[in-house]
Amino acid sequence: MRREVRDEGPERLEAVETEDNISPAVAPQSSKMANGITDTGELYSPYVGLVYMFNLIVGTGALTMPKAFATAGWLVSLILLMFLGFMSYMTTTFVVEAMAAANAQLRWKRMEKRKEDDEDEDSSSGVSDNDVLLQDGYERSETRPILSVQRRGSPNIFEIAERVEMGQMASMFFNKVGVNLFYFCIIIYLYGDLAIYAAAVPVSLMQVTCSVTGNHSCGVGDGTKYNDTDKCWGPIRRIDAYRLYLAAFTLLLGPFTFFNVQKTKYLQIMTSLMRWIAFIIMIILALIRISKGQAEGHPSMANLSGIQNLFGVCVYSFMCQHSLPSLITPISKKKHVNKLVLLDYVLILGFYSLLSFTAIYCFRNETLMDMYTLNFTNCDIINIAFIRYFLGLFPVFTISTNFPIIAVTLRNNWKTLFHREGGTYPWLVDRIVFPAITLIPPVVVAFFTHDLESLVGITGAYAGNGIQYIIPAFLAYCSRKDTQLVFGSGTVNKHLSPFRHTCWIGFVLVWGFSCLVFVTANIILSEPKL
Repeated sequence: MRREVRDEGPERLEAVETEDNISPAVAPQSSKMANGITDTGELYSPYVGLVYMFNLIVGTGALTMPKAFATAGWLVSLILLMFLGFMSYMTTTFVVEAMAAANAQLRWKRMEKRKEDDEDEDSSSGVSDNDVLLQDGYERSETRPILSVQRRGSPNIFEIAERVEMGQMASMFFNKVGVNLFYFCIIIYLYGDLAIYAAAVPVSLMQVTCSVTGNHSCGVGDGTKYNDTDKCWGPIRRIDAYRLYLAAFTLLLGPFTFFNVQKTKYLQIMTSLMRWIAFIIMIILALIRISKGQAEGHPSMANLSGIQNLFGVCVYSFMCQHSLPSLITPISKKKHVNKLVLLDYVLILGFYSLLSFTAIYCFRNETLMDMYTLNFTNCDIINIAFIRYFLGLFPVFTISTNFPIIAVTLRNNWKTLFHREGGTYPWLVDRIVFPAITLIPPVVVAFFTHDLESLVGITGAYAGNGIQYIIPAFLAYCSRKDTQLVFGSGTVNKHLSPFRHTCWIGFVLVWGFSCLVFVTANIILSEPKL
């Protein structure tokens, strides 16, 4: 996937910000600059960066983890969660290293250009006095960094000062095939995201509204197993209600795909507060129920048949690599950025374990919902109606605010993938075709299935696998090769990953490709849920 170092600037850049919980600091902050680099944005301290990263990773995907834990067994789930957390941390350090290498190469290109401009200036000036030339050369050496000096030993050339998105890093370090594969992987991941969102909102609305009719007025968590063909309102079946909500969701939010939208800072703050209030309430309610001896869960230790979905859910829930440039670049002091990231992963691992273990011991396996919030719409769990409806409808509010952002990001990635230098799209293609191919496929998938566990599992196992493991590993490998070629073998990247040996890169690639084979074989050999 790597290419030879080229002198021209990056061919393509697309800011890929796809998480459902992007913090205020990593929202789109400005338009692209002339050289393809986006503005860094307002700087913040490492500790604020730690909070933003925690907020970035822990999103709606965590709500599907308790069901996956219960299906795979608590021991297998804990081991896999810890291992995948470690793997995600490793590839995060790979991306940070590639960001530093990209910054260094961009500085090198600018210095080369400045040097050429100065030489052209000198040659066109017509000055022939040797003393003047010597003096001029001396002054320039004092005021302008010399490339040969900067190539070795400079502590600042690898400083991460400019935001270089993954799309640009791919165009810098990969060949054309590698760049296209990168965009293909991102696009598939975004399609999976949109399908999950398009299904999660109607599912939540169906479960909450259908449960307030008939004899089950207190919610869906009463142990009753519902089928899609069960009645919801009169002659309307539950699956009909789901599809009506899906149609309304598409009609209300789908048109935003045809326009440019930007998430506001205050909207992000509001959704982040709602998310954390919801998580804290669920953990406290589960702990109270367990402490009172009312726990019903008896999870098994291991169930290998559930590993496929658990793997996808864990990969999806640790996803942050695609947003790291927007998150890491504004941190004011990056000397200990890898330790900061490690601390975040330890905290997130503890949080996921707490959420999942309280869930699987509080509720019976068969009553755990794909969307964990729906387990708290039962009067036996909480008799305060406002909290029941807040938790039941929580995914509706948070996901609905993010769906247009993800859709516009996917649309722009499609445009970037097919863009050719100097070319423009006809109005029909730009305003109709690209938005249509963005919106229609995920809605069609959501129409035929609302199995969120499988949707999250497949998205994480395939596209998420590529973004979280394979692409970062290739970025680290290719950026190291290009750095040695440009700056010499003696140059050390100050943000070099702690996993600097090439064997680690090989291990990640073998793991990533093995997971693809395992998941595919498991889907083929077992009865598909979709």
